[in-house]
Amino acid sequence: MILRYSPGITESSIQELEVQEYLRGNNFDVEDPSKETYGEKKAVMPEHDGLMRIFWPLDIPKSDSPGVIVGWRNSGLDVFVVAILEDVDARSVENALKVGTLFRNATHPIARIHELCGQSSMHVLGLANTPGVEVENLQMHATIGSSLKVPQISCARASTIQIIVFDRPLPHRMQYISLNPISLALGDKSEIATHAPGTVDAEEEREELKNRKRVKALVEKLKLHTVSKHATSPKELALPRIVNQINCSSELHTLLQRNISLVGRRSRRSLSVSERVVESATTMKDFVVMAIWQIVTVYLYPILRRAFVLGLLCHRIAAETLLLVLEWRAKPDYAALKDVSATAQQVEIRLLQFCYLPLQYVRLRERKKDWESVTDSHPDYIRFYNSIWLVCNDVIIGIALGSFIIDNATWLAESIYEFLRLYSVEALQRTIDWLMYWPGGLKLNNELAAFLGDLFLWVIDHWLACIELLRPVLPHIIWFIGFSSFAGASMPIALFSDLLSILTLHIYSFYLASARIFNWQYTILLSLFQLFRGKKHNVLRKRIDSCDYDLDQLLLGTILFTLLFFLLPTVIVFYLTFACARMAIISLKAALDTLLACLNHFPLFALMLRIKDSQRLPGGIRFELRDAQLITSSPNGLTVPPTSHIYLKSVPLTFRAMFHQYFQLGHRIRKHYMSPRVLLGLATGKFVPPIHRKNLYSLQYSMLPARRAGVMEMWHALTAEVPKKMSTFDLKVNGKRLNGTRRQYGH
Repeated sequence: MILRYSPGITESSIQELEVQEYLRGNNFDVEDPSKETYGEKKAVMPEHDGLMRIFWPLDIPKSDSPGVIVGWRNSGLDVFVVAILEDVDARSVENALKVGTLFRNATHPIARIHELCGQSSMHVLGLANTPGVEVENLQMHATIGSSLKVPQISCARASTIQIIVFDRPLPHRMQYISLNPISLALGDKSEIATHAPGTVDAEEEREELKNRKRVKALVEKLKLHTVSKHATSPKELALPRIVNQINCSSELHTLLQRNISLVGRRSRRSLSVSERVVESATTMKDFVVMAIWQIVTVYLYPILRRAFVLGLLCHRIAAETLLLVLEWRAKPDYAALKDVSATAQQVEIRLLQFCYLPLQYVRLRERKKDWESVTDSHPDYIRFYNSIWLVCNDVIIGIALGSFIIDNATWLAESIYEFLRLYSVEALQRTIDWLMYWPGGLKLNNELAAFLGDLFLWVIDHWLACIELLRPVLPHIIWFIGFSSFAGASMPIALFSDLLSILTLHIYSFYLASARIFNWQYTILLSLFQLFRGKKHNVLRKRIDSCDYDLDQLLLGTILFTLLFFLLPTVIVFYLTFACARMAIISLKAALDTLLACLNHFPLFALMLRIKDSQRLPGGIRFELRDAQLITSSPNGLTVPPTSHIYLKSVPLTFRAMFHQYFQLGHRIRKHYMSPRVLLGLATGKFVPPIHRKNLYSLQYSMLPARRAGVMEMWHALTAEVPKKMSTFDLKVNGKRLNGTRRQYGH
C-alpha cells in the first residue's frame, strides 16, 4: 500500500488507513464512516488512539510451550482471545480456521456461534512464548507461563494495552453473564390490573397511573438540566456482542482443543474390504440386543408416547372445562367464582400450571437443538424447575398435614367448634351485653343501645343454632379438608380461608349493618350542620351554595340535629366494635393468602442456585481495576508497553431482586389498607372491601403466561416432533455400524 503526502493526512490517519487495509486483506468487514446514515450508531471501534484492548480468559493454561493465539478480532486493536493452540504452526492454524478443520465434529452449526458473536470467522491473533518469530503489525506477542500471574503482551501498533481478564462461564453448567438481571417472572403481563369503575381498586389504579406520569414528566425535565450529556461510545455499543463472545468462548475452546490434532495432517486412507469385514463382524449377543432395542425404539416407544400425549390432551380438555366454570361471570362487572373463593383461586392456579408445564417442557427440549452457549431458555429452565419443586414440596407437606388431619379429624372438629362457640358467639354476646350498659363509664342512649343489642343478640342466637346443626357434619368436613391435603398443603389452607369466611358471616353482616347506619347518620349530620350555616350542598355542581331557610325548617333541623348528635356515640361504639372484629378477620385472611403465595411462588429453586452456583443467576457485570504497570521488559526480551489489568466480574442476582414480588405484594397490601382513603372510609362509616384477589394473587400468576395456550395449540406443540425411526442399516454396536458402507477417518 502506497500513501502519498497530503496536508490533511496526519500520523494517526495513516495508522488508521493501514489498519483498514490489513482488515480488508484478512477478510474483515470494514465499515465506511462516510456511508453511515444520519442517526444510526455503529459499533465500530476507534483505531487512532493507540489503545489495544484484549479480553483474556483466566482459565487458559499457563504453559511455557510455544502456541498460536486464536480468537475474534472485533477491530484492529480490539481482540478477544478464545484459546492458545500449542505446538502448531500459525499458518496451518489460519488455513484450518478458514477451511473449518478446527470445527469438525461440532454438535451444531458453527455459523450459529458466529451469528451470536457478531463475527464471520475466527482469526490468528498472535503468538505465545515465541519472541524470535516476527508477526504482522496488528498481531501480538504474549508471554505466559507458570511463573507469571498475568500475561505480558506487546504489539507494534499499540502504545498502551488494556487487558480485561474474566472467568469463563461454563455452558454445560448453564453459567453465563448478562448485562441485565435475569427475570424470574414472565414479562408478558401489564403491571397494573383493570378493575370495575367506581371501586376502591379502580381509584387506586387511577392514582398510581397519575403518579407514574408525574414522575416520568419530572425525569424528563431533569434531563434538560444536565450539565453534560454523555453520548454512547462505540465500545459501549459493542458490549452486548462481547458478552455473547464470553458466553460462547468455553464451548469454542473445548472444540478447538479437541480438533487440534487435525491441524497440518492429511486424512487417512479409507479402510480396505478385509478391514471393513473385520470391523462389521459382531457377536450374536450384540445383534440380539440391538434388535430388541430397535423394536422398543421404533415400535413400542411411539405408541407409549402417543398414549401419554392423548392422556395429557384429555387432562387439558377437562382442565379447560373447569377453568371456564371458575372464570364464568353472569355479567362483565360481576365477580367470578375464582374472585370470591380462595379454593377456586387455588384450583385455577394449579390447573394453569399443569396446562403450562407441557409447553415449558417442549420449549426446554428445543434448547438441545442449539449450542449450550445460547442463554435464551435459561430463565424458562429456572421457572420450570421452580414450579416443579414448589408443587412437589407442596404435595409432600400436604401429605404429612393431611395424614395428621385425617387421624385427628374428630378432635379437630370438636376443637374448632369450641373455638367458634367461645370467640364468635359467647365472646361476642358478652361484648354486646357490655355495650348495652354504659361501657367504660360512657353514658349511651339506653333505648337505642338496647334495641341494637337485642337485634344483634337475636341474630347471634340464630347463628348459634346453625352452628349446632353443623356440629355433627363438621368431622366429615374436616376429613374432606384432610383428604384434599394430598393435592398439596395449599388446598387445606385455601379451604380453611373459605371456611373462616363462612363461619364469620354474622360478624360481616354486623359490620355492614352498623357501618351503613353510622354512614347515614354521619351524612345527615353534615347536611344539618350546613343548615345552621345557611348553606346547602349542590349535588349537581358538587359545591356548597348559600340558601335562605324558613323558621320552620330551621326549627325542624335543630331538633333532628340534636337527636342524631346525641344518638351518635351509641352508634359509634357498636360500629367500632364490629369494624375492629372485621379488620381482625381480614388480617387473618391476608396472612393465609400470604402463606398461599409462599407455597405457590417462593423462589426455592432460584434461591438454591443462588447459594450453590451464583453464576447461573446473573444480575449484571462489573469492571474492577486490578493494577497498572509501566514500560518493562519481559523475561524473553520483549518490550511491554504500559498495561492496565481490569477484571470483568459477573454480579449475581441480589436477594432483594429475587423477592421483589413479595415486596410488591407487601406494598399493595399496605397501600390498600393503610392509605388515607381507606382510613377516611373507616372514620366515616364507608364500606372497606378486602383487597382484590387479582392484586393479591398477581404474585402467584407472575410465572404463568397472560394468555393460556389452547387445546389445539398444545396438541400441535406435543406432536410436532416425531421421533425418527432408526433404520436397520443405521444400527451401531460398540460405536460401529453394522452395515458395510464405507467409513472415512478424518485424522
